[in-house]
Amino acid sequence: MRHGGVVRDAAVLSAIGIGPDERRRVLGVSVALSEAEVHWRGFLESLVARGLRGVEFIVSDDHSGLRAARRAVLGGATWQRCQFHLARNAIHHAPNVESRKRIGAELRTVWNASTLAKAETALAEIVASYRTSAPKLAAWLEENAPEGLAVFTLPEHHRRRLRTSNPMERSVQQELKRRTVKVRVFPSDDALLRLVSAVLVEIDEKWASETKAYIKWECQDA
Repeated sequence: MRHGGVVRDAAVLSAIGIGPDERRRVLGVSVALSEAEVHWRGFLESLVARGLRGVEFIVSDDHSGLRAARRAVLGGATWQRCQFHLARNAIHHAPNVESRKRIGAELRTVWNASTLAKAETALAEIVASYRTSAPKLAAWLEENAPEGLAVFTLPEHHRRRLRTSNPMERSVQQELKRRTVKVRVFPSDDALLRLVSAVLVEIDEKWASETKAYIKWECQDA
């Protein structure tokens, strides 16, 4: 993106939500020079200024700028750290090939537990198993993995949809990348914003027209 006569990288900040009508909707989009806290905070504050209310549960990765902005603007909402990104980060902290192959499968036993207590027990066993062979990995898991367990406070039938930010990446981010990569350099941030806004309008209209609910709020667990 050309900014101030210089070609700069740009960040596209976006958010989706699931409303009382059980449908996904695009909440907003912004173009910034980075994902620093100041930009994420301005974006979230703009959503609140436009009427965003009643946010109860947020799913995202652990980007430091987003984390700080979320706490400042939407601090009353429960935060679920994306389990997919958590597992990928854990693999990067594993000290050797053997543990890298094993840790992903081990964490899946935590994510797929039927209750919070069982998930916490499974996680504690994994941490204990690495205390000697991979102490840095054990310490990282002990500090970070519990942030992926907030989803266990929800009814079981809601967890599959709300335990990762993958729906955001698959439905929104991949399409934005596909459409923007065709333009070598955007002449301005407004030009970039116009394109990504048009893409998100298309996505939002598709979601709004779907007859099947994305999540059933009133569904009862068997």
